[in-house]
Amino acid sequence: MSSVAEQLNSVLHKTARLIELCNALQEENELLKQENEAVKLSLNASKAKISDLDEKMRVLKLAKSIEGTSEKTLDIKQKINDFVREIDKCVVLLKK
Repeated sequence: MSSVAEQLNSVLHKTARLIELCNALQEENELLKQENEAVKLSLNASKAKISDLDEKMRVLKLAKSIEGTSEKTLDIKQKINDFVREIDKCVVLLKK
């Protein structure tokens, strides 16, 4: 009989230990989820910054190309208007 009681105590002790381990793993999992979310936010911010810098670079290239040409003022204004329309379309797509 004593052996059954010892086995029961052993099973209870191991069960309690498993519950403790499970709780610890759940806490660790929650922390990892929070860290993952923070990394995702940082990644999205970086992507947005890259996109903004790419757009600025494109505008600078455009300004340099307009600066180097000898086109008439109306042609330059037309190009600028075309670029503004294109940017507006991109903004509309980004809002979707």
